[in-house]
Amino acid sequence: MKTIIAANWKMNKTRPQAVAVAGDVAASLKESPVPEREVLIFPPATCLDCVSAAADNMYETGIQNLYPAEEGAFTGEIAPGMVHDAGGTWALIGHSERRHIFMEPDDFIATKVNFTLAHDLKVMLCVGETLPEREAGQLRAVLLRQLTSALSGQAAGAVGRIAIAYEPVWAIGTGKTAGSQEILEAHEIIRDILRMVFTSGDEVPILYGGSVKPANAAEILALDNVNGLLVGGASLEARSFLDIVRAGL
Repeated sequence: MKTIIAANWKMNKTRPQAVAVAGDVAASLKESPVPEREVLIFPPATCLDCVSAAADNMYETGIQNLYPAEEGAFTGEIAPGMVHDAGGTWALIGHSERRHIFMEPDDFIATKVNFTLAHDLKVMLCVGETLPEREAGQLRAVLLRQLTSALSGQAAGAVGRIAIAYEPVWAIGTGKTAGSQEILEAHEIIRDILRMVFTSGDEVPILYGGSVKPANAAEILALDNVNGLLVGGASLEARSFLDIVRAGL
């Protein structure tokens, strides 16, 4: 499988700022292609259309969050059809900020995964433990709960439209990065669970996310069962994001 390098811009960038960075990323990838990597940008919803338009077929785009309904009285929410209309092909679901700031429970995240896949979008499902959960020895239990609740019952054909992003909550936006052994342990657990859920669980890419930077990207990508990176702050500038896209090559 190709290595996926995904940018999550979170609540950052106006449309002109987004177009400037997206255009620089597309131009660089066109000038010096990286066929080994699949590049993906999750801009804020207000920028999805213009970032998609700037892609020039050099990267894909997705929405950071959506609501599991086609339309209706859901003020402030975004439907899958709107994502398609703005050029997006992916949805980021279950990000730790959605789970822990907006208190989205496992069953609601599962509903969103099912609805997203049913409406022809690809899913990047985020999973990960808090520091108290890790210290209490609950890593496997947390990952098992998050993955099985969201993925159980999916048809075998869904495998090609799902990616998992492991993001230890304690390493997101904190400057802390999980050590190699911590990443290896978590990704091995995730792979084992994916094999339980899908007969072709080895085909599902697992990304690492959590204070990824150009300086540590190659080391992380070299680890077993790491099939890509979900990048936050370091993706906000084209140069640092492109350094990560090309890391280790």
